[in-house]
Amino acid sequence: MPSSPTPSPAPEPSGVRRRSLLGAAAAVPVLASLAGAGTASATPSAAASAVDSPDGARALPGGGDLGPNVIVFDPSTANIQGRLDEIFKQQESAQFGTGRYALLFKPGTYSGLNAQLGFYTSIAGLGLSPDDTTINGDVTVDAGWFDGNATQNFWRSAENLALVPVSGTNRWAVSQAAPFRRMHVRGGLNLAPDGYGWASGGYIADSRIDGTVGPYSQQQWYTRDSSVGGWLNAVWNMVFSGVEGAPAQSFPEPPYTTLETTPVSREKPFLYLDGDEYRVFLPEKRTDARGVSWGNGTPRGTSLPLTQFYVAKPADSAATLNQALEEGLHLLLTPGIYHLDRTVDVKRAGTVVLGLGYATLIPEGGVTALKVADVDGVRLAGFLVDAGPVNSATLLEVGPEGASADHSANPTTVQDVFVRIGGAGPGKATTSLVVNSRHTIVDHTWVWRADHGDGVGWETNRADYGVVVNGDDVLITGLFVEHFNKYDVQWNGERGRTVFFQNEKAYDAPDQAAIQNGSIKGYAAYKVGDDVTEHEGWGLGSYCYYNVNPSIVQHHGFAAPNRSGVRFHGLLVVSLGGNGQYECVINDTGSPTSGTDTVPSKVVQYP
Repeated sequence: MPSSPTPSPAPEPSGVRRRSLLGAAAAVPVLASLAGAGTASATPSAAASAVDSPDGARALPGGGDLGPNVIVFDPSTANIQGRLDEIFKQQESAQFGTGRYALLFKPGTYSGLNAQLGFYTSIAGLGLSPDDTTINGDVTVDAGWFDGNATQNFWRSAENLALVPVSGTNRWAVSQAAPFRRMHVRGGLNLAPDGYGWASGGYIADSRIDGTVGPYSQQQWYTRDSSVGGWLNAVWNMVFSGVEGAPAQSFPEPPYTTLETTPVSREKPFLYLDGDEYRVFLPEKRTDARGVSWGNGTPRGTSLPLTQFYVAKPADSAATLNQALEEGLHLLLTPGIYHLDRTVDVKRAGTVVLGLGYATLIPEGGVTALKVADVDGVRLAGFLVDAGPVNSATLLEVGPEGASADHSANPTTVQDVFVRIGGAGPGKATTSLVVNSRHTIVDHTWVWRADHGDGVGWETNRADYGVVVNGDDVLITGLFVEHFNKYDVQWNGERGRTVFFQNEKAYDAPDQAAIQNGSIKGYAAYKVGDDVTEHEGWGLGSYCYYNVNPSIVQHHGFAAPNRSGVRFHGLLVVSLGGNGQYECVINDTGSPTSGTDTVPSKVVQYP
């Protein structure tokens, strides 16, 4: 167990942190009836909500009640703090529990609150702008439940709020799958837990932090299309794109990788209130974006009334979800766990599938949880796919095999969609996420083969490939992929781009033979196909921690064709405490990792 770093002035961790080491193992408006802190309800008349079914069967209604786990507050609600504390007590350490919650705040001002967020808890404002909903108080993530170690603070989110922190600085000590989106912090932001223990985050987008962001012990972080008043330090890998106030490019020391703009971005859809009517806002695509998308008048984009969504409940079958899609409805997945005995098929251009409170899809019998056709403008956002016990060939597919249509004007976006294999119980999948459609934007994902929890073992939660990209012109911003049995990322499409990558190789390989890739020692974390002629990546890191067999050697973290059109900027590999080693960084380039020193080996540019 490493010593905890301290914040003076900018701590550089000198030991090992890892989870296994440190922890236990345009339509008719809908009227919303919102009486205090209750569930959101929007019940239109049948005439207002019905969509004709193509097969003549009775149509499913649009709109409807958002269910018991969507808790809506307004400034007059009594005992808000008590309700927040009750949910936090339930969710604080429920890492693999079944509770799912969305805490929604109607526009207005709230004072004296400290919303502590546990697992599978999302907090969000219901205004069109973050500044429509102000909390004079904090939205806090800390690590008291895990003895000050924040490396397992996963699966929670904050969105579309303005915060005025009580102490002047808000604490957001998270690791993977914990987005901080569309937030305005009127003060500073501390990304480390109390005591400055380990943390392995993280992601900020479309946010304004008026004060300084202090990562302290955070090993890596990606910030996109935001504004910060300052940035305190870096540990291993800090990446910025389109961020006003970001540190200047300086990799390898300090390890800042900074892009002035983000090549293409389109912010995540979100639920908001227009008067008493629920709507979903769909932000427009931005090219060469910089700074937040809000704050200068009405945000640019379109919106849909809730009557155009089927408001799904966990008891709904895959057949019902597919019927809703066939009838022309979008899907709003309310919090809970959905068991799918068949694939959810998204076939219509412009379809929105939006989850609240970490709604979770579990495929049964080896099916694929969700597939998207080769169509324009689908938006997938805000849900978790959890592998079932029968092996699925794939868990999520964007576009069919061989997809070739040009979607540059209106791409599909995949945002805050997370994938898990094992941890909550046995799960298997040959490939987790497959992207076949051209111009797809994947904006923040964590694709994780579990290294702890239930149903974990080299073959128990077998998953060979994390992300496979076959489509051309795909952009991924904020790519977290960990612990797969073979390639964590395999990229076969042309002109692919990745801005920020975080990876750990599988901890639990039993021996060298188990990871042998022909004549190569180990499968690269990030593999660009041999026939690819153009590819580019910025700020990519891979770590190894072979705790079952520390003698294992990984030849390299990255593998790619050695040609001028395939370029990388800011690469690093790290051996965590000498549990396994890398011989090189990319291909045969870069120094080996050194003994038990947890010090990155870096390559500034390749080739």
